[in-house]
Amino acid sequence: MKTWLASTALALTLSALPALAQDYTPDPNAKAGGTITITYKDDVATLDPAIGYDWQNWSMIKSLFDGLMDYVPGTTTLRPGLAESYEISEDGLTYTFKLRAGVKFHNGREMTAEDVKYSLGRVTDPATQSPGAGFFGSIAGFDKAGPDGLSGVEVVDPLTVKITLSRPDATFLHVMALNFASVVPKEAVDAASGDFGKMPVGTGAFKLAEWTLGQRLVFEKNVDYWRTGVPYLDGVVFEVGQEPVVALLRLQNGEVDVPGDGIPPAKFQEVMADPAQAARVVVGGQLHTGYITLNVTTPPFDKVEVRKAVNMAINKDRIVQIINGRAVPATQPLPPSMPGYTEGYAGYAFDVEGAKKLLADAGMPDGFETDLYVMNTDPNPRIAQAIQQDLAAIGVKANIQSLAQANVIEAGGAGTAPMIWSGGMAWIADFPDPANFYYGILGCAGAVEGGWNWSKYCNKALDERAAKADAMVKDDQKDARIAEWKAIFDDVTKEAAWAPIFNEKRFTYHSERLGGDPALFTDPIHIPVNYDYIYAKDAQ
Repeated sequence: MKTWLASTALALTLSALPALAQDYTPDPNAKAGGTITITYKDDVATLDPAIGYDWQNWSMIKSLFDGLMDYVPGTTTLRPGLAESYEISEDGLTYTFKLRAGVKFHNGREMTAEDVKYSLGRVTDPATQSPGAGFFGSIAGFDKAGPDGLSGVEVVDPLTVKITLSRPDATFLHVMALNFASVVPKEAVDAASGDFGKMPVGTGAFKLAEWTLGQRLVFEKNVDYWRTGVPYLDGVVFEVGQEPVVALLRLQNGEVDVPGDGIPPAKFQEVMADPAQAARVVVGGQLHTGYITLNVTTPPFDKVEVRKAVNMAINKDRIVQIINGRAVPATQPLPPSMPGYTEGYAGYAFDVEGAKKLLADAGMPDGFETDLYVMNTDPNPRIAQAIQQDLAAIGVKANIQSLAQANVIEAGGAGTAPMIWSGGMAWIADFPDPANFYYGILGCAGAVEGGWNWSKYCNKALDERAAKADAMVKDDQKDARIAEWKAIFDDVTKEAAWAPIFNEKRFTYHSERLGGDPALFTDPIHIPVNYDYIYAKDAQ
């Protein structure tokens, strides 16, 4: 997981947003009340939006805090959040946000523009050590960020904040919807004395009522929430330390509403074969691609013919079968749910003989020997074995290095791993924009010591094109920008620095008592479910 003068302003106010972004029509059958239970195997480290970056806490934080921007529930469509409206200057460098009046923090104080300035300054201050600080790199003054905040963030009046960028950035509104951009009250951060993650105070639909470390967290409804009518639930209980198989049994017994870690792989076929259970499983896409990285700086992967041969050697359909059909074969780096995805793009079809010919053309008719790194948790070693067998068919001997996740990440960042199967570490987008699938994992910025571009692929010409695409900030440039990103990823695919294998699907199993639009149970932004909009059918 995971960068962002008034007289000539181009007004992109609320009225200029897509129709879907203006409002959300709730389920007419929705009931208010009730409490639900979510389980997780692992405990939660923090609920501080500037710090939290884990599977478990991401959506928890989204329900505790708000940012200037948000998404229409169940979609990737941007809509205003704490900002009532916004304007973008003609040059794309200045964003002026008009804040909603009367929004209250959980401590009862009304939010102002000063809180926005403080929050953005806090997340970018090196002392905070936020893993998301880099997302704000386009804000003026980022290179000098510190305890005094960002020079590019200006309070115009109590309900107006102006943010000036150092470069045009079409992803900036998405950045303002990230958890890291959540608005927090300074007095609550100060009162927590360095432990704000355990004593969070936001403006969100829920607030923290209880936290028993290693056991459970309890969220209660924010009755003063600024969005009318939501949340429906009175509370959400998160039970931690629950093995996924145990969580599944408890769901089947009516004790749990959603197993946060999903359906255990060993039980997947059993669940889906039972019509009664399968009827309560919602299937959707996610912003994910699983891939093999090919280190272009390490022979023989410095030859594009070799990289293409590896792409053509992999039987992706067989790998999807290994994970019980919980994905679709990938043809390109971008997943199908991502803007910029090219429908009908063939990529590198499975072709053993074609792969052998490419190796021969590269001067290696007898193949070669290499290492394939993989995280040592199921099903990844089994997938690696399938890849190993596929490569053996074209004469490539791949020695599997099955290691702990931290060791694989270290080898990838150091550039010592010639091949890595990304399973368990594969990219899930921080926000739904093609730029988020490029810079960190395929661009030059990520091809550094400790970076996430494990193929070490760096094409400066493509980087320049990407920067120009992200300078297209006007509303009438959206289509042209996406078209350029499609072309960029087409060129990336031709270079074959990755072998895209599959795009995971989401399978959310929920209790019969939960209601709401199916899209809320596979929400691309809220995982496992959108707590703010689902409801309990048995609420009294």
